[in-house]
Amino acid sequence: MKVHMSCEKCRTKALKVGAAANGVNFVGLEGESKEKLVVIGDGVDAVKLTNLLRKKVGQTDIISLAEVKAN
Repeated sequence: MKVHMSCEKCRTKALKVGAAANGVNFVGLEGESKEKLVVIGDGVDAVKLTNLLRKKVGQTDIISLAEVKAN
């Protein structure tokens, strides 16, 4: 997900919101300016998480969804 984060406090808040979602196993930041929030988990509702991030942090867009296959 791409989240508009203008400061370090916003990044911290986005990580906390992502980590609090149901089914989340991993939350991290990616990208050159740490604007991409990576969420990995089982049964994570991407739409609910996006709406929550929009409400708590700011503009949020889903970049991609993928199923992670276990080996």
